[in-house]
Amino acid sequence: MTALEVIEIKEDALSSDYYIDEALNTLRTNIQLSGRHVKSIMVTSTFSDEGKSHISLYLARKLAQIGKKVVYVECDLRKPTQFMIKGAVGEIPGMTHFLSGQIDMSQVIHQTTDENLFVITSGTIAINPSELLEDELFGDMMNWLEQNSDYVIVDTPPIGVVIDAAIIAKAVDSAIFVIGSGETSYHAARKALGQLTKTGVRVLGAVLNKVDVRGSKYYGKYYGKYYGDYYKNSGKAKLSDKG
Repeated sequence: MTALEVIEIKEDALSSDYYIDEALNTLRTNIQLSGRHVKSIMVTSTFSDEGKSHISLYLARKLAQIGKKVVYVECDLRKPTQFMIKGAVGEIPGMTHFLSGQIDMSQVIHQTTDENLFVITSGTIAINPSELLEDELFGDMMNWLEQNSDYVIVDTPPIGVVIDAAIIAKAVDSAIFVIGSGETSYHAARKALGQLTKTGVRVLGAVLNKVDVRGSKYYGKYYGKYYGDYYKNSGKAKLSDKG
């Protein structure tokens, strides 16, 4: 696997949070125990700002830390974040450049400052993202990535907002569904999860994000410390307000 340039992954305060770290370790372990056929994993949510982008990138980093060759694919072509990647949106050759035929595969995969972690950025904001993702080039790319890496983590748009995530689901073998606690209603999350399961992708499970642990000493002490399901950050557990 080659890389045109080395991309710096920015650090923030969340990356050193004990509870978040333990939660991601648990998530990583659960993925490893899901079977050897789990190679490509999309991370989606009902709406924006539920934290899926942070979770997907941190998960990719966690898998790379144990020696797995991981490719993180930023596949939100409508609203790319690149919140932890050095360089402005569009400056780094990415998905839209490749899917529109401007560059080839060797120019889209970039090594990062994290050992074993590679990144494919979204590239320039696309005016026709659904059409680009439906092109056979996207399926070919995912097949190649699965064959040449241990894991492919794909950050997708919210499935409850646009059709793109449903299209991406056809090219991956599994999915993780992120739910923002206190922000997404039960009915909205259930409807979005139904849309995801209709694609036929294997849903590995859900990540409950932004859990408020202040009102429960039991959950904050036991689950937050030992199981990583609840984590603190200024009184409110969350991985991110972004993504």
